[in-house]
Amino acid sequence: MSHPPADRPVATEETAAPPGGRMSASTRSTVLGAMFLMATSAIGPGFITQTTTFTVQLGAAFAFAIAVSILIDIALQLNVWRVIGVSGRRAQELGNLVLPGLGWVMAAFLVIGGLVFNVGNVSGAGLGTDAMFGLDPKIGGALSALVAIAVFLSKRAGVAVDRIVVVLGLAMILLTTYIAVTSGPPVGTALRNVVLPDQVDVLAITTLVGGTIGGYIVYAGAHRLLDSGVTGPGHVRDITRGSVTGIIVTGIMRVVLFLAILGVVAGGASLDPENQAASAFQQAAGEAGLRVFGVVLWAASITSVIGASYTSVSFVTSRTRTSDRTRTLLVVGFIAVTTLAFVLAGAAPTTLLVFAGAFNGLLLPIGIAVLLWVATRRTDLLGGYRYPRWLLVVGWVAWLGTIYLAVNSVRPVIDLFG
Repeated sequence: MSHPPADRPVATEETAAPPGGRMSASTRSTVLGAMFLMATSAIGPGFITQTTTFTVQLGAAFAFAIAVSILIDIALQLNVWRVIGVSGRRAQELGNLVLPGLGWVMAAFLVIGGLVFNVGNVSGAGLGTDAMFGLDPKIGGALSALVAIAVFLSKRAGVAVDRIVVVLGLAMILLTTYIAVTSGPPVGTALRNVVLPDQVDVLAITTLVGGTIGGYIVYAGAHRLLDSGVTGPGHVRDITRGSVTGIIVTGIMRVVLFLAILGVVAGGASLDPENQAASAFQQAAGEAGLRVFGVVLWAASITSVIGASYTSVSFVTSRTRTSDRTRTLLVVGFIAVTTLAFVLAGAAPTTLLVFAGAFNGLLLPIGIAVLLWVATRRTDLLGGYRYPRWLLVVGWVAWLGTIYLAVNSVRPVIDLFG
C-alpha cells in the first residue's frame, strides 16, 4: 500500500548524533530533564493515593503488582519514545498522518483529561502546603500555581522545567526513602512476594499502569525530548535510555513509598481513613513525618501541574508554526484556568473526574495503536529506520492490556447514566 510522502524534519547540529555515539553534556541534560518530566508527571497526588490504598489492601503482595506494572510500562514507553523520537513528530501529528483528523481527536481527549486532572494536581499542591505550614489549601494551591507559572515565564523556560523536575523528583525519592527506613518494613517478605505473591490482583496492576502512563503522562517525556531537538535515528540510544530510566525512576518512587506504608501497616498501626498516606508518614516519624509528607505531596503535585500543562499544550500547538510566546501564554492560561476552577470549586466535581478518566482510558489504546502502526506499517515516517521486530511484538502485546484499561475506564460512565 502506498502512502503520500510526508515532510521529514530537517536534521541540525543539535539533532545530529555526537561522534562515536557518546552522549554530549547538553544531550545528557536534555534526556535527564525529559525522563524526570515523565517520571514526576506520573508521580502525582493520585499516585500517592493509589500506592497507599493498595498497600493497605494487599500488604506485601502489592510488590508483585508493582513489578508487573513496571515491565508493562517499560514495554509501552520504549515504543512511544522511539517512534516519536525517531520520526521527529508529536503523537497527534503522527495520528493525523495515519488517519486525517485522528490526531485532533487524540488532542481533544488529552486536553479534556488534562484540564480536569490538573485541578486535582493544584488541589494536591494546596494540601501539601497545608501539611507543611498549616496554610489554607486554596491559598497554598494558588501560590503553588504561581510558582509553576513563574517557571514557564522565565527566560530559559526549558532549562528551568528540566531542573525543577529533576531536583523535586530526587527530593521526593530521598525523603520517602527516609520514611521507609524509619518505618522498618519487612523487606524480605516484600521481595518474596515479587516472585511468589500471596495473591495476584489484576485490578491493582491495571490501575498502576493507567496511573503511570495514562492520559498525558505517556507523552510528556517524549514530547519534551522532541522539543529539545534530540530526534532522529542517530539518537536511538539516548531515546531508549531516557524512556527506560524514566520508568525506573517512577518505579523507585513507587517502591520506596510502598515500603514506607508497608512498614507502618505491618507494625499493626491503624491509619486515618481520611488521609491514609499522611497518617502513615506521621506514625512513622511523628510530626516531622507529617511535614515530610507535605513536602512530598507538594513536590509531586507541582511537578504534575508542570507536566500536565506542558504536555496538554504540546498537543494543540506546532513545533514549527507556533511561536514560543504563544506556547508560553497557552501554558500560563492552562494553569490559570485549572487553578481558578480549584479555588472556586475546591476540587474537580466527581462527574467530571469520571468523564476525564474515561477520556484518558480511551486515549491510551488509541494513541499507542497509532504509534505502533507507524512502527509496523508507516516506516516512511521513520526516515528508513529499521524498527526492531522484538520491540514491536512486545509493544503490541502490552497494547492488549490498554484495551482492558479502556473498558474499565468507560464502565463508570455507563454506571453514571445507568
